[in-house]
Amino acid sequence: MDEAWRKSSWTQGESNCVEVRLTARVEVRDTKDRPGGQIDLAPAAWGAFLARLGG
Repeated sequence: MDEAWRKSSWTQGESNCVEVRLTARVEVRDTKDRPGGQIDLAPAAWGAFLARLGG
């Protein structure tokens, strides 16, 4: 798996966004509060979330 954090494509140079990291789970964090932790999701839950956004 690719373990690099990626910023949202909607960032446009700002720091008001989320970052995602793909490990065995999908980790999501706020770029304004990186030390504040992240949300860990099962890949299926992340896929369902993305499908909902696209539909």
